[in-house]
Amino acid sequence: MTEAPKESSERSLNFIEQIVEEDIANGKNEGRVHTRFPPEPNGYLHIGHAKSICLNFGLADEYGGKTNLRFDDTNPTTEDTEYVESIKADVRWLGFDWENELYASDYFDQLYDFAETMIQKGLAYVDDSTSEEIAAQKGTPTEPGTNSPYRDRSIEENLDLFRRMKAGEFPDGAKVLRAKIDMTSPNMHFRDPIMYRIKHAHHHRTGDKWCIYPMYDFAHGQSDSIEHITHSLCTLEFVVHRPLYDWFIDKLAIFPSRQIEFARLNLTYTVMSKRKLLQLVNEGHVNGWDDPRMPTISGLRRRGYTPASIRDFCDRIGVARRENMIDVGLLEFCIREELNKTTDRVMAVIDEKPLKVVLTNYPEGQTEIMKIENNPEDEYVTERDVPFSREVYIERDDFMENPPKKYFRLFPGGMVRLKGAYIIKCDEVVKDDAGEITELRCTYIPESRSGSDTSGINVKGTIHWVSVPHAVEAEVRLYDRLFTVEDPSGEEGDFKDFINPDSLQVVRAFVEPSLAHAQHGNALHGGRFQFMRKGYFCVDPDSTEGKLVFNRTVTLKDTWAKEAKKG
Repeated sequence: MTEAPKESSERSLNFIEQIVEEDIANGKNEGRVHTRFPPEPNGYLHIGHAKSICLNFGLADEYGGKTNLRFDDTNPTTEDTEYVESIKADVRWLGFDWENELYASDYFDQLYDFAETMIQKGLAYVDDSTSEEIAAQKGTPTEPGTNSPYRDRSIEENLDLFRRMKAGEFPDGAKVLRAKIDMTSPNMHFRDPIMYRIKHAHHHRTGDKWCIYPMYDFAHGQSDSIEHITHSLCTLEFVVHRPLYDWFIDKLAIFPSRQIEFARLNLTYTVMSKRKLLQLVNEGHVNGWDDPRMPTISGLRRRGYTPASIRDFCDRIGVARRENMIDVGLLEFCIREELNKTTDRVMAVIDEKPLKVVLTNYPEGQTEIMKIENNPEDEYVTERDVPFSREVYIERDDFMENPPKKYFRLFPGGMVRLKGAYIIKCDEVVKDDAGEITELRCTYIPESRSGSDTSGINVKGTIHWVSVPHAVEAEVRLYDRLFTVEDPSGEEGDFKDFINPDSLQVVRAFVEPSLAHAQHGNALHGGRFQFMRKGYFCVDPDSTEGKLVFNRTVTLKDTWAKEAKKG
């Protein structure tokens, strides 16, 4: 289920809502609101599509309307059923459901009839020019185009040629069908745009029935009209296409859907171009479309993002008329806010070589159960049992042999509290022949147990730990931003030159035994946890009963901004 829309009194209406409310007040379309989300099934959806999904479905929800999911499948060489299924899964995961599942290919017969109608009206012609010749005929933004030598073919000849194109008589590229508008128009899209091209390719739904396929500008508005879409929402690059969208509808005298444009989502430290994302996948810079470093919805899901956090992000950035760059830190803020409220705090020592702490005065063979809060932010605070023993692991970063001033973690002669357990004092540092520290010998203060401390000792440092005999080994994947610059597409050179070499680090960890059976997906909190002092993590689908794998969703604080200031 989607979240209930905010009441108008709580915020000002965005410009699209203003248009919709004006249409409703004027009785346009009998007060109906019917939107559509029309992805091309040639890749996986990304966070920019999530904004469009939230806008289209959210607007319909807000005004008691409907939303169609329509696949713009007019290019058979790039489209696949795999992408169709992934798109449906992503939309549902975000919390939305559609009124109708439709495809542009559902309308191929009707679109073909529309094309014949345009020919019969003298508004379309078959052109034998090559793609290079057509490009030259188009002219430039400052120079008018020139008419094709085939522009004045008779209606009868154009109908005959178009039907023969459909029958498969001509090879790819031999002919196209063009609208006859105005080769001198200042709008380049009005300079006799292509309506159909020949493409002998197998279609994922219609098979080999068709060898001619409609172009986007001819198929899109007509599909909207066939479905009686009232508000066709698309991004700003389609502003210049709108006059053509309206022209086709007007000349065909069909239902007048209304196209409205909004600013697309541009996010720092990533790329949003499908072509560039495909490069990253095909060239092995990432491990597939669902790599947690990718801005794809499947990648964000695998990284541990929740539907609510993405919907919250889309709500916060709002709907604008002008392009702008959104700081990825806002997306990270949204997931931190949610996970802080919903995830259990657990202990994980993330270290290839953790330090073993031996409590020399703790009884050998004894195991004590510590009660530790799962989440202090939860309205109903619960506790879990965490075993404690004579030997515990800590991270090497939590010990320093020669500490600077104001170092509050463990050092020789120093004292810290083990989270939820006891205060300990470091008495001896044990090293191997190479001089590397292998273990710390410490004493614990029996009277200092958390929750019943009568020791009277105050320490400034608290560190996390796991009991050595109870620790569960795991693999932890530390993900960071994929690029080192805010706008990799805007920099000179190849955008791949700015890939962050440290965007993924795979390290060993030891986690408390409560995580031994943690699962991806439907387990507690979706397999998401806060590793105390380290960040928010989730169980990866690669995880098995014998090998736990965790992905870092996000750090506890925005450490990237801090590092950038240092630089």
